[in-house]
Amino acid sequence: MKTSRRARRRQRHYTRMHRAGGLNLVSLMDIFTILVFFLMVNSSEVKVLQNNRDVPLPVSSARTPAADTLTIQVTERSILVQGREVVRLDRLSHDWKSLPALARELAHQRKRQSVVPDTGLKVTILAGASTSYQLLHRIMETSVNEEYRQVRLAVEAKPEASRG
Repeated sequence: MKTSRRARRRQRHYTRMHRAGGLNLVSLMDIFTILVFFLMVNSSEVKVLQNNRDVPLPVSSARTPAADTLTIQVTERSILVQGREVVRLDRLSHDWKSLPALARELAHQRKRQSVVPDTGLKVTILAGASTSYQLLHRIMETSVNEEYRQVRLAVEAKPEASRG
């Protein structure tokens, strides 16, 4: 039996309107893209220096956040640049003012920079409160000689006293 044109139109309309709905992934992808960009922009303000238990940093009331720079870490046994051991302190010669192995590593790191500003490159030194001034002076002098003139010493923030 032949169905009328009106019956066929109703049948098409019924099947089109009563089938299972699909998931619109475009809107979902837009939401996740916006979320990812939001998290990337807002997480870039957090600066955390990698510190280990070997270097107890001195406590300070400074409020300036740490900058993302080259780090020189002084432990009880060695000097590390960006986490890589450069100088063993037990093999250190005390007659030189500078540290040749540290100078070579800083020169290598400087060559990786595209341009050296007139004010010099930035370096952060993580040294414990018990580090001798002579060793710290030698590290700073070596850094300055290798065009790392903006030397910063890392400190730990003093805990704020609770008001009450």
